[in-house]
Amino acid sequence: MAREPKTNPKRRSWRGVVGLAVLGLASASAALATLKVCRFVTTDPQFALSPDRQDAVTIEGLRYGSRTKVLRVFSADFGRSIFMTPLDERRRRLLTVDWVEDASISRIWPDRLDVHIRERTPIAFVLLRSGVQLIDSQGVMLELPAQAQFTFPVLSGIREQDTPNRRLERVSAFLRVEQELGDQAKDLSEVNAADPADIHVVAQVGDRTVELLLGDADFGRRYQNFLTHYPEIRKQSPEGKRFDLRLEDRITATE
Repeated sequence: MAREPKTNPKRRSWRGVVGLAVLGLASASAALATLKVCRFVTTDPQFALSPDRQDAVTIEGLRYGSRTKVLRVFSADFGRSIFMTPLDERRRRLLTVDWVEDASISRIWPDRLDVHIRERTPIAFVLLRSGVQLIDSQGVMLELPAQAQFTFPVLSGIREQDTPNRRLERVSAFLRVEQELGDQAKDLSEVNAADPADIHVVAQVGDRTVELLLGDADFGRRYQNFLTHYPEIRKQSPEGKRFDLRLEDRITATE
C-alpha cells in the first residue's frame, strides 16, 4: 500500500507566516499610498478654491435668486482644496436659500466647483407689513428681485407669523380658484384666502373693479354666472362694487 508523503508541520507554519507577512506588507503599502494621495489632493495648492477667481464657483440656473447668498454657502471652502468641500452639507445649505428649490454641486478638476440651481416659480404677490414679497406653490416666501417684472395677482390673507402649513393651505385655495376659473383668472387682481372656506376675489369686469364673494366651492361656475348676468346686475345696482355669489339662486349686492 502506498503511503502519503509526510509534510513537515514547521515548514507549513512558516509558509503561513510568510504569506501573512506579505499580505500585511501589501496592505500597509496600499494604505500608505492612499494616505499620500489624500494628503496630496487636500494640501497641494493647485486644488485650492481661489477667492480671487470669479469662475472658482460657477453657478447655473440662477435668474432671480441672490448670487451673493449662494456664494456665502461656500465661504468656508475658499482657500482650501475642493476635495475638502462637503458636497452633501453644502447642498443642504443651498436648499435653505430663498428661490432655490433644488441644487447639485460638482467638483471640477483641478480647482473649481460647479453649482446647478433650479429656482422656485412664484405664483402671486404677498403684501406684508415688511414689504412686498412673492410666494410659490409650496407656500415659500421669496424676496422680490430688483428690476423684475411680474404680472401676478395679490394673494391676501398671508401674514409674517403664519406657519408653513397655514401658508400652504391658503396657497392651495388660491390655486383652486385659478384652476377653476381657467383663462378668466386673468381678470383677477386679488384673491383673499384669509379664510379658505370663504374666498373673496377682486376682479376687473368691463370697466369696473368689483369684489366677489365666492365661498368655498364652484368658483368657476359662480364667476361665470356673474359674468352672464352682469349687464342686468349693473342696471339694477349701478353703484354696486361688492357682490355675494355664494347663494345658488341669487346674486346679492352688499355694502
